[in-house]
Amino acid sequence: MRIDRLLCYLRFVRTRSAAHRLVDEGHIRRNGERVTRASRDILEGDVLTLPLGNSVRLVEIIALPERRGAPREARACYRELDPGG
Repeated sequence: MRIDRLLCYLRFVRTRSAAHRLVDEGHIRRNGERVTRASRDILEGDVLTLPLGNSVRLVEIIALPERRGAPREARACYRELDPGG
């Protein structure tokens, strides 16, 4: 699944264009490597580093969502990792 679509479906951003902007600015990392294309595929088990607001979130993708559903459905698709641990 494309990273811009995934970020929107998991409700980290409101729109795909906002996700595309984050990628274009070079703020997102996948498994420690900078993501440079919004079309970059994300797979289950990948770890994403996302700067959101005033914090950085580290999440592991557990499942790929089929649609942008309720927040509870979105949270079931990823697991928060402790950046300090």
